[in-house]
Amino acid sequence: MTIRLDGRVALVTGAGRGIGKAVALALAQAGAKVAVLSRTEANAQETAHAIASTGGEALAFGGDVGDADFVERTINHIVTTWQRLDIVVNNAGITRDTLLVRMKDEDWDAVLHTNLKGAFLCSRAALKPMMRQRWGRIINISSVVGLTGNVGQANYAASKAALIAFTKTVALEMGSRNITCNAIAPGLIETDMTQGLPEQVRERALQRIPLGRFGTPEEIAYGVLFLCSEFASYITGQVLVIDGGLTAGL
Repeated sequence: MTIRLDGRVALVTGAGRGIGKAVALALAQAGAKVAVLSRTEANAQETAHAIASTGGEALAFGGDVGDADFVERTINHIVTTWQRLDIVVNNAGITRDTLLVRMKDEDWDAVLHTNLKGAFLCSRAALKPMMRQRWGRIINISSVVGLTGNVGQANYAASKAALIAFTKTVALEMGSRNITCNAIAPGLIETDMTQGLPEQVRERALQRIPLGRFGTPEEIAYGVLFLCSEFASYITGQVLVIDGGLTAGL
């Protein structure tokens, strides 16, 4: 089974590093043209350059996914340049971890602004060309903590749980237009975020994962590729958990 996305146009948010970068590279390798969006333009340019260096086509954008005007301009630019938009991967996310009793208003607002409002704005803008095409794939990167909760992450867990409800609602509203919407819930993945954990915390986490290791960004990208493909044309409103078995016993 080979997944090809030739002729498709994709937008990946939070694509300057980690999971988002791996997703952007995987989509490009499968033949899609990829718009790379990152809060830091230099990171977006780096990912776009990596795509171009292997013969792919990419556009780079730096900005805030929670800014409605920026999102509209970006998606209009993509559609003007490539005449379509088929795939959106809402991956942009931040953390502001602390116990709830210590959490500041700005910690809550910042996380919901990027993680949830960003997905709303990008999806809303992208649905316009997708509805005209009568074809589209929206994939929201949630998290296992959106299913389980997690100490010190009330804001992050709430944003990721809300993404799951958002995913199901978009699936219900857009199914008649041949647009699917699914979520992926990664577990502990080797990214800058997890590499910064104290060794003792990492060891405790590893003991809870049946496969005995953290996942890789590429393993999340494989899930995205599948959900973007025609092999997943009858899958919508679902949550694909990729966590090495972390939540299997819950």
